[in-house]
Amino acid sequence: MERASGAVLVLSGPSGAGKSSLINKIFNDLGDCYFSISTTTRPMRVGEEEGVHYHFVSEEEFKKDIENDFFLEYAVVHGNYYGTSIKPVKEALSRGKLVLFDIDVQGNTAVNNRLGDITTSVFITPPTLSELKKRLQNRSTDSEEVVERRVKMAKREIQRISEYDYLIVNDVLDDAAELLKLIAVTARVKMSNDEINNFVQEWEDI
Repeated sequence: MERASGAVLVLSGPSGAGKSSLINKIFNDLGDCYFSISTTTRPMRVGEEEGVHYHFVSEEEFKKDIENDFFLEYAVVHGNYYGTSIKPVKEALSRGKLVLFDIDVQGNTAVNNRLGDITTSVFITPPTLSELKKRLQNRSTDSEEVVERRVKMAKREIQRISEYDYLIVNDVLDDAAELLKLIAVTARVKMSNDEINNFVQEWEDI
């Protein structure tokens, strides 16, 4: 039976959990995929590219898209808007692609509210809070104040693991990557409610 539409794989977890490293490691092995790129009003940083890291827009444009219900989910973080545009996601799903999201716990709730029947969710974390803090400090990209803020946020996020289908403890990157690949295969065969209903109607062919 051919899939009528694609599927969604949501990846969440605290900053420093290694989500980007895992995605980069397995992306070429996942087949036909679309990685959802967020839209933001924050200024572009050195080394970033439009359409690669983010879609950069003005606050006025972002608010207009909110009014038009063009976002699957959005939030304000440190005074800047971040959101996931629904149009490219729907286009990718209509082509049977696996759509990958790297979003926070609030974003996971929003995606499940809109696309729950074709969504598989994974929470990714280091084995301990102290290991997370060490990784954040070793990145040397954030001040100690920012590290502490991220650690505090991680403590809140970890309380919501039960909202996810799977938990990956990213201790050894290669092992975590193999597990994520297996979950991605499973996500592809998850059927929407419409597909199930259509199958039942075709099955009852008497």
